[in-house]
Amino acid sequence: MKKFINLRNLITTLALTVFCSLNADDARYIFYFIGDGMGPGHVMMADTYKRNAPGDSLPLAMMQLPVQSLQTTYSASSPVTDSAAAGTALATGVKTKNSMLGMNPDSVAVNSIAKYLHDNGYGVALMTNSAADDATPGAFYAHVPNRKEYYKIGRQAVESGYELIAGAALRGLSHDGKPTDLADYIATQGVELLTDPAAVATSDSRRIILTPTTSLWDWDMGYYVDNNEGQMTVDQMTATAISHLSRHTPDKFFMMVECGSIDHAAHANDGGAVVKEVLAFDKAIESALEFYRSHPDETLIVITADHETGGMSVGNNHTGYTARPEYLIPQKVSKEIFSKYCDDMMNAADKITWDEMKQYLSDNLGFFTIIPFSERRENKLKDVFKSTFIDGQARRQETLYSNFNQFAVEVFEILNEKAGIGWTSLAHTGNFVPLFAIGTGSELFNGLNDNTAIPRKILEAANISPK
Repeated sequence: MKKFINLRNLITTLALTVFCSLNADDARYIFYFIGDGMGPGHVMMADTYKRNAPGDSLPLAMMQLPVQSLQTTYSASSPVTDSAAAGTALATGVKTKNSMLGMNPDSVAVNSIAKYLHDNGYGVALMTNSAADDATPGAFYAHVPNRKEYYKIGRQAVESGYELIAGAALRGLSHDGKPTDLADYIATQGVELLTDPAAVATSDSRRIILTPTTSLWDWDMGYYVDNNEGQMTVDQMTATAISHLSRHTPDKFFMMVECGSIDHAAHANDGGAVVKEVLAFDKAIESALEFYRSHPDETLIVITADHETGGMSVGNNHTGYTARPEYLIPQKVSKEIFSKYCDDMMNAADKITWDEMKQYLSDNLGFFTIIPFSERRENKLKDVFKSTFIDGQARRQETLYSNFNQFAVEVFEILNEKAGIGWTSLAHTGNFVPLFAIGTGSELFNGLNDNTAIPRKILEAANISPK
């Protein structure tokens, strides 16, 4: 009888050992990086810049990961997805129609992996330098037929129960310039609304919504190239999320980190801003890799994009079989900031002269000094300057987020042309996007993936079955 009991105990011990060893292989710390609008051309141009301009021989961190694949992005309603449908696919594993968020095409709510993980004890942080209620973060907690229902999306962010949601703004806090009751609702739900990123580390609150006051626009914290003082970078967002989740849910957590500025700059066809956003995004990935090296058997890092924006390429009709990424080094202003500067000059009492503009272009973009100009090319630019600033006859270029005066459009077309950057669109495309992964379960992402497969594979890596 005693031998039977000992044998039974031995079998139980062995079973527990096998169970624990299996669980040790589950992904307990999950990083989901989404480069909004980041296609292969964006990645390749940033890597080309890194290797040729600063002279750094190492590839981008994401390009050094063991799993390197591709992902398809089409939506349920179009070969070219919008961010809401793409975000829904990446968050829930369900394709939907463009503009719909967290719902299937029949307007039935679908749960995201963030909810499944949170229900299984994972802390959750959703970080973006776009608005906190924008399409990508919203796809992880909201269920609305139209992505612009900001007030409803804001309430659902609060009701999600997630530990940290951060973005440039929470647009449902106001409507038509007047405050809504959303701030009061946030307070009644025990969520702290912060505007200072440093305050997250000292707050006693487990549940926080962060909207930094340093954000330049309600749709974006600001471009890295503009060197906006106090701007929260994607790397800082990642570090903030790691710190907050490590304090409150140290055993396991999930974070989604989005760089929305890649998409915004690509909509503007601002190649230099795109390159520097991808490099900033890659720095955030390096921070996650540092965490991974301390927890190699428990961490999964997945990097991808929701769609491609702009049809960006390395090489164009002007540069032929070469590119000159070093011409992007002197760029100190984004197309947005430069166009605003031009608009201010057009409305100024004292009109700017060509010589003054020429000096500005030299100081902030390297024109006529680092970037060579032929007399013919300078005269063409001078003609656009005259029609814009003197004759007031220049048309404007409309994009999803901005509109630009014709002189700004001409200047940045020249910069792209000289650097060897090509564009096909001011909107999204249906191109493949890259996918990189490392860590526990990363082998699941080998081969060609559809965007709906990514969240399902993340749950599989965490050994969680959606109900």
